[in-house]
Amino acid sequence: MTQATPSPLLHLSRHHLGHGAEVVLRDLDVHLEHGERVALLGASGAGKSTLLEALRSALHEQGTPAAWCPQRQGLVPQLSVYHNIFMGRLDQQSSLTNLLNLLRPRPAHWQAVAVVCEPLGIAGLMERSVEALSGGQRQRVAIARALYQGHDLFLGDEPVASVDPHQASQLIHWIHSRHATSVVALHQKELALTHFTRVIGLGKDENGNGKVLLDANTDDLKPQDLDCLYPAASSEPLDVD
Repeated sequence: MTQATPSPLLHLSRHHLGHGAEVVLRDLDVHLEHGERVALLGASGAGKSTLLEALRSALHEQGTPAAWCPQRQGLVPQLSVYHNIFMGRLDQQSSLTNLLNLLRPRPAHWQAVAVVCEPLGIAGLMERSVEALSGGQRQRVAIARALYQGHDLFLGDEPVASVDPHQASQLIHWIHSRHATSVVALHQKELALTHFTRVIGLGKDENGNGKVLLDANTDDLKPQDLDCLYPAASSEPLDVD
């Protein structure tokens, strides 16, 4: 008896992605399987954020919820760490529950947020306003809010950009431990090869069009295979008086 091939979690075929009339990625053909750890690599402006937004939108349309950690974080500076993380589940609570938690957090909700914060090292900051935190601490709050959503799939747009390599490795490990599937935009090639199962690399073709330049399992890649995604800037001659 022939075993059926499982269908992909998501498949974007022959898509043009961009902003308004501007096309950032042409003829995109990307699939996402259940259980994958996908790293999105590419120079700034290559289209990583655009692809993540497209994946998020397509998943939402097919009814697949995804934890979302955006590049700009979307935190409310004046509110506490607790309230910023609790906002990850606003759509899962009644309006009355949300209002009461704004005024006085319920012990059960406080404890649930603390459980997420503890391994991220921010449990002691839950009462502090986000505007009083460092950049790295804010990044941890944004990750905690995504984790608190409780979904199996994680989408992150450079969620570890503001921390050192050791901390970044720990955060990626924690993200993976809480999600069955993940797609994360990164700039750190080493993290991509050591913590993910697959790399999708974005860049420009010879005509200047954005496209997928690389899509491979990390077991088949070496660091130098990723160099094509970060072409050296062309040097310009210096003016000499």
